[in-house]
Formats: sequence, structure tokens, C-alpha cells
Amino acid sequence: MVKVKSILWSVLFIATTAVMGASVFFSIQGDSQTDYVVETNAFFAPFEFYDNRQIVGVDVEIVNRVAEKLNKTIQIKNVEFDVIIDNVEAGLIADAGAAGLTVTPAREEKVNFTIPYYTSVQYVIFNRNFPPSLRDDHVVWEALAGATLGSQVGSTGYLFADDEIENGVLAGTGTTIKGIDSHQLAADAINAHIIDFAIADELAAKFIVEKNPDLDALPLYYSGATRAEDYPVEESYAIAVNKERTELLEAFNEVLGEMLTEDENGQTEIDKLVLKYMGFINE
Repeated sequence: MVKVKSILWSVLFIATTAVMGASVFFSIQGDSQTDYVVETNAFFAPFEFYDNRQIVGVDVEIVNRVAEKLNKTIQIKNVEFDVIIDNVEAGLIADAGAAGLTVTPAREEKVNFTIPYYTSVQYVIFNRNFPPSLRDDHVVWEALAGATLGSQVGSTGYLFADDEIENGVLAGTGTTIKGIDSHQLAADAINAHIIDFAIADELAAKFIVEKNPDLDALPLYYSGATRAEDYPVEESYAIAVNKERTELLEAFNEVLGEMLTEDENGQTEIDKLVLKYMGFINE
């Protein structure tokens, strides 16, 4: 794996009384100018989350590496998830977005995406005492018919579920979807009996259920002609970059290329960071 030359950093964390408005600044020592702003939504472990009022995670590590490569100052700013793409497209208050963003044709019309750096499956989170009907080790959309679903507003899980309710196998079944501010709050809504099931990305779902013994999660699948032909609801994550920021896009792609190089064990640096922030390995 290619190693990037180490540069001395100073890290200034700006804490506010409202955590949702907090920002994190990564700067080369002696440089107080903010060159780029990267927006995130810091409630999506292990990619970005708060630890002692600081935003940490896989995406933060990627941004760190890009700032180092460019010798630039990058501000990571926490915002509502569903404004990130539009803010990056406008390019006035954000140059890029790193929030476990899924590449979709609609989003590609607005922003440029880096090379994908992680593939995730959508999961269904449920109370262990009230599971949906299972097909072996997964759940198909049809098993959610008539239920009240919840997912982070603007997330891929929300969009997938809404599409199935409007135009897919859940149309006309009485199934509804509630937009909730984060995957964690969606999971909390299960225990509060506000929703029946939550739809979330794989790692977020596993992170949540690991900390809540009342909950469990299984992958969400589309139905095939037979059970053996069922296939997962998948998505690929990439960094969104304003279409005018070519230098930034190139730097992200170079860094991701380095971090996606497999070692002798077939693991990439991204793989290791995911495990680290899931709490499975220590540095």
C-alpha cells in the first residue's frame, strides 16, 4: 500500500451547545485559512459519529488524508443529511459531502462522485419479540406489507422503501414510511412502538443492535423467482464533490485508490478502518 508522507497537523475542535451544529477543522499547522468545506451527518457510525463531542470515523480519516495530500485546510461540518447533495451542487457553502452517500443517477446529475469505496446492504431492524416473516436468513420486501416503517429521512433506505410503497411490491398494502432524523432515532422508535421496523444501512444497523439487546437486524432482499434467487438491496458509497472542484475530486480518488489497495491478507485500509470504528480491532 502506498504511504503518504506524514505532515504535522493541528486539530481544532469547535464545540457548540447544539451538537447538530458542531464543526471539526483539520488544518496544516500554521495555516488558518479554510480551503474546502466537507459536509457530513455525524450520526452514521462507523463512517461518521460523535465521540467526546468530536466527529470521528472512516470518512473523517479519508478527509484527513486528502487534506494532507493537498496541504490544504478542510473543514468538516455537520448538517442535516438531506441537504448535503444540494449544498455540494451549489458549491457556495460546501465543496464536498462525505456521509456514506450512495451513488444514484439523480445525484450524479447534481454532483461528481469519487470512485466507490464501500458496498453496503440495506438491513431491517426489528424488536426480537416481533420479528418480520423471514426467508431463511433474510427479509424480503413483501414481509413488511402493512407495517409502519421508519428510516433516516433522505437516506437510501428511506428512498428504497418509499419507492416500493409507491410503485413496487408494497403498493396498495397499507405500508407507510416515516422519515426520522437518524438511523438511531428510527431504531428508538421501534422500542417506543411508533414504528414496526426500521430500514438502515448494514453497518449502522449492526452498530445499533450490538448496543441494544432488544433489537436485531437482518439483510433486506428483493424476491427472486425462487428463494435461491432472492438478491440483496445493495448500494455503493462514494464522496460527492462539486462539479467545479476538479482538484479536490482528483485528490479524493488518489487517496481512495491508495486506501483500497489490498494487503497480503486481502484487506484494504478502508476494511480495517471499518473494523476499528465498529470496535472490533484496536490500533
